[in-house]
Amino acid sequence: MSWSRPVGWILDHLIYRTTVAGKANVPTGGPVIFAANHISFLDGPVMFGASPRPMHILVKQEMFKGFLGQVLTASGQLPVDRRGDRAALQRSKDLLDAGRCVGILPEGTRGSGDASDINGGVAWLALNSGAPVVPVAILGTRIGDEHLDLVPRPGRRFHVSFGTALTLARRAGESGRASMDRAADEIRSALAGHVRDAVQLSGQPLPFAGTSKELTAVAGTPADHH
Repeated sequence: MSWSRPVGWILDHLIYRTTVAGKANVPTGGPVIFAANHISFLDGPVMFGASPRPMHILVKQEMFKGFLGQVLTASGQLPVDRRGDRAALQRSKDLLDAGRCVGILPEGTRGSGDASDINGGVAWLALNSGAPVVPVAILGTRIGDEHLDLVPRPGRRFHVSFGTALTLARRAGESGRASMDRAADEIRSALAGHVRDAVQLSGQPLPFAGTSKELTAVAGTPADHH
């Protein structure tokens, strides 16, 4: 996985021009869940290259084909069935339990990136691993009314901002479902607020949605699974 870190840096700083803010908000040790907004297929690689720590990113399993699939596997990325994949959740939890970092795009599919909705997978991971969640705003990988599959021209300016980490825990007397719903809402609120702040501070707006958003459960919502 170590070889992929320079590749991410090259993508961010030689192919594109990426400004990075908030690195000091990322814990320097222990497990971390990075939860980013989703506007382009480049979001995962751009976040990977901008992060001060290496991470394993949940990537839709359709990408794990041919040469690209070999690269994703070799760089430690995790295939996930977006229709619901508890096995991917458990693999992610195992990595967090080992002190590693996991990246997830909890909106589930590319859209405007405003984090108005997220799936329950990130909430399950946060509650069951105890790992802090760092909201990540990614801007510029898609702008205006560009097509969802468009590849930005080299030299475009991107912006990645790491927000304040939040830690969530199940409260005494609270059911698994109530905990999941509350954790998901807190993560959604933190991510949406951080994206709004990053837009204001960077001057880079979010793109148009471009298509109707269909929220998918990246790894299901196993509220009472321990």
